[in-house]
Amino acid sequence: MLRVAVVGSGPSGCYTAQSLVRLDPEVRVDVLDRLPCPYGLVRYGVAPDHEKIKSLQNNLRAVLEHERVRFLGGVRIGPGGVSAGRLRELYHAVVYCVGAATDRRLGIPGEDLPGSWSATQFVSWYSAHPDAVDAGFLRQARSAVVIGVGNVAVDVTRMLARGLAELTPTDMPQAALTTLAGSRVTEIHMVGRRGPSQARFTTKELRELGTLPETDVVVDPAELALDPGYADPSALPAPQRRNVEVLRDWAATAPKGAPRRIHLRFFLRPAELVAERGHVDAVRFERTAPDGRGGVRGTGHHEVVEGQLVLRSVGYRGVPLEGLPFDPVTGTVPNLSGRVLREGGVAPGEYVAGWIKRGPTGVIGTNRPCAKETATSLLADAPVLAARALPDDPLPALRAAGTDPVEWPGWQAIERAEAELGASLGRGVVKLADWPSLLKAAAGKAP
Repeated sequence: MLRVAVVGSGPSGCYTAQSLVRLDPEVRVDVLDRLPCPYGLVRYGVAPDHEKIKSLQNNLRAVLEHERVRFLGGVRIGPGGVSAGRLRELYHAVVYCVGAATDRRLGIPGEDLPGSWSATQFVSWYSAHPDAVDAGFLRQARSAVVIGVGNVAVDVTRMLARGLAELTPTDMPQAALTTLAGSRVTEIHMVGRRGPSQARFTTKELRELGTLPETDVVVDPAELALDPGYADPSALPAPQRRNVEVLRDWAATAPKGAPRRIHLRFFLRPAELVAERGHVDAVRFERTAPDGRGGVRGTGHHEVVEGQLVLRSVGYRGVPLEGLPFDPVTGTVPNLSGRVLREGGVAPGEYVAGWIKRGPTGVIGTNRPCAKETATSLLADAPVLAARALPDDPLPALRAAGTDPVEWPGWQAIERAEAELGASLGRGVVKLADWPSLLKAAAGKAP
């Protein structure tokens, strides 16, 4: 019987476990996660007001409740936890599905000023990630600048413009809800260095900005016209064409004088974050122009946009994993169809899936074929892998290594505690936002 450890319980990890048990009637899979809660970015990255996408948790739940799959939360792999070498001794194969754990940087002066944050830090805070801190994101902020024009940028822009009535039905932690509902931010600038036909947000996400109560969306038609694809979008791929059409409609509509305004800006490249009394107060952008090759060039002209809160949303990047090879250029683990490569050769029993395998590309569904490819590679290697003798159950060895895994009943206890917390606040489910509360709930103790 083949025993496999899948490290990471987000979509790529769950889809890998699902493929393994579907393709092999005897394989047993332990899905390990550093956090006591499963689902990865579906729990901690999908915006709280996107209930339809968050409902994907139900599909992932079915995988983790499979009779040959076991969830083990609160298990750290690497420094301070179980080493990759020890994990390899306990399982016939290990699949790393750890995503891309950090953000790309702008590399400009002032990037680390107080008030400048990665969008991921902001998302983690309002999504109740236990590692997040209440960093006073909105303290004294009147204007916000979101750098980037992908779906994460749209998400954080939308959350900054939401009001109490719209946020209360979500599972957002109470402290974040109170802070966002009391925000004094009235001007939100979402800025991209290229044009609208090259923006990476989806049309569905973009259109949502136009449905926000008491919020105007402001677009400068002269700025849009700098894009060669704007005047005649008929030659653009359908997703980009729809985006341009939405933006054209907004550009032709006069603002209604709503109390909040979202400014969608293009062809502006961040050059410097400007401080006032030691805190970010504005972003200095360089105007760009199309270079005729699908990119942009600087024009030497600059514009300053006020913002006491700056959220950087310019992409994700994988980080090295202790005990595994790493390609710093791509931010991935070198692999061949999911098999980890060491010095050009296949490392027996080590595999990757998801963003750490292919880079931070695609949508949640992209993880399905990626996971299936890795699972297929692993099972092709199974006759050799399964020949190695293992302990009957790796759980006692994991506990001996100093971990105390949160098993599925512990996660269910967390779910009950979050439902009870929400009921006490007159809301639906409300997430527990810190490690002590989560671990206490997992142990079946009242919060």
